[in-house]
Amino acid sequence: MDVILELIDTYLFDHMYAAVLPALPAPYDFPDKVFANATAIQTWQYKPATAYYSLQPSQAAWGSAWARDNMYRQGVSLFLILWLFGLLNYFVFAGLSYLFVFDKKTFEHPKFLKNQIWLEIKQANSAMPGMALMTAPLMLLEVRGFGKLYDKFEEAPAPWYNWLQLPLFLLFTDFAIYWIHRGLHHPWVYKHLHKPHHKWIMPTPFASHAFHPLDGYAQSLPYHIFPFIFPLQKLAYVGLFVFINFWTILIHDGEYIANNPIINGAACHSVHHLAFNYNYGQYTTLWDRLGGSYRAPEEEMFKKEVKMNKKYWEKEVKVMESILQDVEGEDDRDYAPESKKSR
Repeated sequence: MDVILELIDTYLFDHMYAAVLPALPAPYDFPDKVFANATAIQTWQYKPATAYYSLQPSQAAWGSAWARDNMYRQGVSLFLILWLFGLLNYFVFAGLSYLFVFDKKTFEHPKFLKNQIWLEIKQANSAMPGMALMTAPLMLLEVRGFGKLYDKFEEAPAPWYNWLQLPLFLLFTDFAIYWIHRGLHHPWVYKHLHKPHHKWIMPTPFASHAFHPLDGYAQSLPYHIFPFIFPLQKLAYVGLFVFINFWTILIHDGEYIANNPIINGAACHSVHHLAFNYNYGQYTTLWDRLGGSYRAPEEEMFKKEVKMNKKYWEKEVKVMESILQDVEGEDDRDYAPESKKSR
């Protein structure tokens, strides 16, 4: 994450910190009057975060009492990146998915909530600061060199590891998230932490980050724990972090592209929202199959003219309501008025 930190420091945070926490007056004259004090007091020197590119810092990089390598500054910066840039990613890409992928006919589904999109956005916005606050310390440890992140590809344990790290990351996180997600469905935990995400029986892309903060943090832990256990190339780490956020949106977009028995895509995840105690996996169906929690999507789900049919919806609702009784008991959701009339 230090490569992202350097990028945002260069174009934004250097100027922000210089304005908010300017360096103390210099004890002596210096030819450069603007940031002479910082140059005189700070011991920080610019070193590129990666060997593959460098960003020459402006004088603002020496203009704050908190140098770039200040632990408190790094912690605050990482929190802001996770929160504010997380929101930007959420609104841009969930918004694009909603505009161009999500089928608006879903609004007519009898289990689509009243004001659901607003409620999803509200839940995501209330959760993101808490998730960012809990995640920032782990990223701070990574930035300060306590993990096993490496920069140059030749620094890998072996040349083939540069390729192996990608499937290893996916396999590890898929396995860990499966058990964390399954644990969140335990009756003692579900109603306190995971139920807010299951409020959306027919989710939209905006449900992708609509969690209870502790729920979202728990399910993200495997991503951040991985580089403390296994070596991981820095740029691969950033790329995988971006991919994870995209994937989370993709499995909530309601577009069932292909009935793949291995990939735990949008269709499998829709089954999870409808049937609750199935398909806990993140990317694959492997751990659900081994753990006895796999429920294959029905063939009708891949036929648009069928899956958007009211008769099929009635069938979905009947299954969902029978399982809901065991999982939650009484259904306290507020469904759209027009849907209530159709039931």
